[in-house]
Amino acid sequence: MRGTREQILDAASTLFSVNGYRATSMRRIAEEVGTTKAALYYHFPGKEDILARLTEPLLDELDDALTGAERYHDPAAVRWRVVEGMLDVFLRHRRTLLMLVRDMTLLAQAPVAERFRAVMALANDLVAGPDRSLGQRVRAAQAVAGLGDAVVLFADEPPDQVRRHVLDGVRALLAPPAVAPPQSGVASASTREAAAGRPDALRRPRGRAGGRPAALGPDQVEQARQRYRSGEPVDRIADLLGVSRATVYRCLKTAAG
Repeated sequence: MRGTREQILDAASTLFSVNGYRATSMRRIAEEVGTTKAALYYHFPGKEDILARLTEPLLDELDDALTGAERYHDPAAVRWRVVEGMLDVFLRHRRTLLMLVRDMTLLAQAPVAERFRAVMALANDLVAGPDRSLGQRVRAAQAVAGLGDAVVLFADEPPDQVRRHVLDGVRALLAPPAVAPPQSGVASASTREAAAGRPDALRRPRGRAGGRPAALGPDQVEQARQRYRSGEPVDRIADLLGVSRATVYRCLKTAAG
């Protein structure tokens, strides 16, 4: 038999999905479980604590998937570790993902919103890889966003079939820029595009193996967070601190967690 906490979480997940987070009161959750409001508060101090508990497994596993992918130095390996890892997490937590999508106000609740935004931003950066062309960044954003979209849209289909078709689609989306080699030693169009915006783009990769520090000191971490909160773009923060965008995102992700 399930414990009271599990019953509360199940009831809250359903009510948040059907009625919306803001419209669901603690009293209504207690009624759904068949317990008193006082008993509900014994297990969870507030509604935001229930939301945090519901979303923590999804967000924690997404963090783990990205951290595991970052251990690889080959951009292609990193890219596919991110894609496959995130897709598997979404498939395991389809119910939570459906809840978040059905009530978009949930994605505006701190710290859920901050963690989710930081995770997605880092995923986009890792999938884009060292090629910073606009085209590659756009395709990376499409691929990352499409992982969750497909899981939500086809939530009633067999997970293994959804997974196979999603990965086929991502390969088709990312394959052209990933496999097209430069001709006769001349930089590819996407590389030239990146170099046009950054004079050092051809000389210094921005990935983990590009020679930039992989971590920041405490003072730099706080500086990065303050600049991000004030609206400064991550590209600018990374350049000022002399680190990669992924390093900045890791600091922001840690702060949100």
